[in-house]
Amino acid sequence: MLIRINSASLHGIDAYQVEVEVDISPGLPAFVIVGLPDAAVRESKERVRAALRNCGFEFPAKKIIINLAPASRKKEGSAFDLPIALGLLAFLGMVPAEKLGQFIFVGELTLEGSLKAVRGGLPFSLLASRKKLSGLVLPGRNAREACLVRETAVFAVNHLLEVVKLLSGREEVKACYFSLEELIGESCGELDFSEVRGQQQVKRALEVAAAGGHNLLMIGPPGSGKTMLARRLPTILPEMTFEEIIEVTQIYSAAGLLGERAAISQRPFRAPHHTITDTGLIGGGNYPRPGEVSLAHRGVLFMDEFPEFSRQALESLRQPLEDGWVTISRVAGSLSYPCAFMLVAAMNPCADVFLGSGPEVNCTDLERRKYYSRLSRPLLDRVDIQVEVPAVKYQDIIGRPPGEPSADIRRRVSAARMIQLQRFRGRKIFSNAGLTSRDIRQCCALDHEASRLMETAMKRFRFSARAYDRILKVARTVADLAGEERISAAALAEAIQYRMLDRF
Repeated sequence: MLIRINSASLHGIDAYQVEVEVDISPGLPAFVIVGLPDAAVRESKERVRAALRNCGFEFPAKKIIINLAPASRKKEGSAFDLPIALGLLAFLGMVPAEKLGQFIFVGELTLEGSLKAVRGGLPFSLLASRKKLSGLVLPGRNAREACLVRETAVFAVNHLLEVVKLLSGREEVKACYFSLEELIGESCGELDFSEVRGQQQVKRALEVAAAGGHNLLMIGPPGSGKTMLARRLPTILPEMTFEEIIEVTQIYSAAGLLGERAAISQRPFRAPHHTITDTGLIGGGNYPRPGEVSLAHRGVLFMDEFPEFSRQALESLRQPLEDGWVTISRVAGSLSYPCAFMLVAAMNPCADVFLGSGPEVNCTDLERRKYYSRLSRPLLDRVDIQVEVPAVKYQDIIGRPPGEPSADIRRRVSAARMIQLQRFRGRKIFSNAGLTSRDIRQCCALDHEASRLMETAMKRFRFSARAYDRILKVARTVADLAGEERISAAALAEAIQYRMLDRF
């Protein structure tokens, strides 16, 4: 007897349909799983056997062959426990076999029949919507994230017996429903720019970076507030759209990092330690997983002590920064992950942090050049804004009133982003940081005064061609913040001053 059940597996952050074929025939008792299963899939036969017996069902003493099609793709994880068990129950006549092709079934079984959460609830729900199936049956802990896809009927179950009741029709089981407010109503947190005393120039640079999606590097002594400023950057970025929430939540769901959250509704902020490997930063492994750059998608990747990261990890950032995608090739396959993030890096003026621990930074130009040489020029060229963070003065700490709140800065940033969205309507460009060379020629025209200023700066600081493009992108953002149609000399001058490392 041959029974077919719909299930699914993950390839990167996307789900693909897997047909679980269960063949039960007379012969010596055996239980074989084929179709490139990994160790977790092969072990499912023991979990399924124990779960059926502990739920009061008879385990067939026959030759059982499970095929996971397509057989050419590696299958991993424990999500096939439920469909395999349902195939055996269909043979026993406990559930109608014809209904097993109308839903997607995923779930890990415990030995007593309960269902445990699996990775990929949201991608599985997106797959069920694309395939126009009757619904998705999955563990209750995955239900909230799956309900983000309004077109999919999600049936949340916590025990194998509940699935039997659902399919047999003995009890009516309704699809679960959550309002969007319940799913994405995550707290914004307590961080606010008003808590930052002084550092007006740096806060302006962060506002420009947020308005245009530009990468930023802060250089300053310990205790000057670099980390404090970086952690508050997400509070001035525009609120996430529903499409962005789906994109980011899909990554976290596939990586198994959602926890108790239904969705990632606030822009991610990732701050890996400088000892991280290039695999942890970019992604990979025997079975590739998203790295920090992908977990920071649509948010901020903060890299403190920037020169202390390994050279290999830093150089691996160049392609993701340029393309917004990272491709990982391993023996198990090649995967692409989205990684459109803002890079915010911080570093000391020189290797000896004690030279910059006082009110004055005493590093010599030679010491600065030696320390900066740990960062390659091609990598620095991809950082649009490079700003110096001076030590905070005592008067600023005790006497200055609270600064401008994040909500006010966010309004200006959002207004500038709306100008950019109108400019790039119908294209896959969402901010000035994504401008191509052709777009720069069209959108970043300079008047006579600005052209002369640019020519002087190029000759004096010997900017590279990539740095030239980055300056024009930042100048375009400064003009957008001011509501100006053309780039003025003042906007260009502000963009040029954000290239401080080109002096060394």
